Amino acid sequence: MFPFRGRWSFATIARLQKRVFQRSVALEKQAKRFFVSGRVQGVGFRFFVEQTAASLGLSGYTRNLYDGRVEVYAIGSAELLNKLREALRRGPRMAAVERVDENEADVEREYANGFSIEQDE
Repeated sequence: MFPFRGRWSFATIARLQKRVFQRSVALEKQAKRFFVSGRVQGVGFRFFVEQTAASLGLSGYTRNLYDGRVEVYAIGSAELLNKLREALRRGPRMAAVERVDENEADVEREYANGFSIEQDE
């Protein structure tokens, strides 16, 4: 027989466990800002980043910088951010990535829901 009776059903316990899991996952999220140098503008790099980040389930944005680099701001788990970094080092077929610099960043709520291509800076 089930050890306790009353208002605690299996469904209630499952919902509570799901909430705890969701909160722990939310706490694991972090943000990083990547700056990609090389031949990375005019070769579809931002579209590559958007597609890669979306497939990994990351949120954030990418944009061209006036100095010729591409900036990538991404929010997600450490594991997924590492996968993104590796993809940035490869880049799309026509790109020639010379360098990927990485900085820790604050999680900005306005970019926490999806990944976008922003206006050039």
